[in-house]
Formats: sequence, structure tokens, C-alpha cells
Amino acid sequence: MLHCSPTSFILKPALAKIVCEPGWKWQKREKPLANYDLFYVWSGSGEVILNGTPYPVSKGSCFLFKPGDHTSATHNPQKPLVLTYIHFDVSEQVDIVPQSYRILNETVDFEHLLSRYVRLFLVKTFAAEEEAQLILKQLMIYLLREDMESPIERKGSNQLTEAIHEIANYIRQNPGIVHRVEDLALRAQLSPRYFSIKFKEMIGTSVQTYMIRTRIERAQHLLMHAGMNVTEVADALGYRDIFFFSRQFKQYTGKSPSEIR
Repeated sequence: MLHCSPTSFILKPALAKIVCEPGWKWQKREKPLANYDLFYVWSGSGEVILNGTPYPVSKGSCFLFKPGDHTSATHNPQKPLVLTYIHFDVSEQVDIVPQSYRILNETVDFEHLLSRYVRLFLVKTFAAEEEAQLILKQLMIYLLREDMESPIERKGSNQLTEAIHEIANYIRQNPGIVHRVEDLALRAQLSPRYFSIKFKEMIGTSVQTYMIRTRIERAQHLLMHAGMNVTEVADALGYRDIFFFSRQFKQYTGKSPSEIR
């Protein structure tokens, strides 16, 4: 589903977020599923049987049932399942499809998308179908990303990823500070060398390049929208030498600061 366009997703009326009744169970039917069913557990505990294989389920359990699957499920009446299900089809030929089952550890963004999808159809919403198709595409991309990472990589990298992105955000919010890599690494509680390696791996550029690019982007904004002259902008962003600022600016933008202003 990676290369399917959002408009190829065919929405079905079977969708909801529900709290299952204590006596709830999903009986296995003689005929297999006729379409896709995204099935996510918000809370509770139970068991899903997919094509004869049992899966214990709890918060974060997520299935993508496919056409032809045989499914059934039960739950603990003392801990009833709260779940979202979304049925859909795809009109284009499908290439890369998310795995049938995974447990999501980072659930906030995924749950937000699920909630938004269901809310679109609770009341009559303008362009609901178009937005729902876009959300379905996002949900499939999210699952594919999860599938590409091993559980060990996810578990070990969550805290590190958060630290690196916090530093990147800190640099972007403070472009006028001349940041030292050693200080940023200390903020992330990492060695400078390891911090530099992981920063480039996760952000896609070196720390130094990211800092320069952030300052130049801020300089462009100040020149175009704040009414500041070149000298004022250079000073505001910590440049001691206006000629060095101009050279660096032109290197990254292709134009001199005066041309931008």
C-alpha cells in the first residue's frame, strides 16, 4: 500500500470506536473477510484468532486483517476490550502491505489518527471522505514504518530519538546562540562523538550543518519580514563578521543578504 494513491482507498461504512459488552465475542464465519479491516485495541484484554493462530491482545495490539482472512475473537469480561475497527478496500494493485499483527509501543500519533478518522463520520463533515482517505494512507505508512524496525531497535532507540529531536528543536528555537557540540551532547547526556553520529543519522545532516542552516533560514525570515537590515540580522544571529555572514548566506541560498532584503 506504500505506492497506492489516497484516492484508491475505498471507504466502507463499517467503522467505530466501541467498548465491547461483557458477553462480546467475534464468531468465526464460514466466509472469509471480503475486505481489509484495521483493528486496534485501546485497552482491555482478550484473544484474537487469525487464520488459526491465537494472539493475546491488550493495549497497543494492532491487526490489519486482509481479504481472505478467517478471524474470531473473545475477551475478558472483567477487562472488556475498547477497540477501533475500520473496514476499507483498495482499488489499485497493492504492492507493499503492512504485516497482519504488531504491538505498538508509541501510540499517541496513531491513536490521534484513528480518532480523527472516526470523528469525521460522526457528524456530516465537509470533504470527510477525502480527508479519511488521506488518514488511511497515513495509518498504512505508520504501520509500514513499524514493520521495518525490529522490536529491539524500537525499544532501545525511543529514548535516544527523543533526546536527539529535543536538541534539534532547541537549536531551531535558539538560532542566535553559537552552540558548541560538547554542550549539546552534554544536554543529551551523550558523548560528543556518539551524539554527532546519532544526530546525523536521525536528522539527516551533521550538527554543524544543521546549526548553520537554521541560522540562515532565520536570517532569511528576518530580512524579508522583520524590516531589519543586513548588519542588524548578522548581529542578532551571533555573527561577528558581516562579510563572513554574507558569504555563508550566499553559499546556502544562492543569493546575498541584500538581494533577499
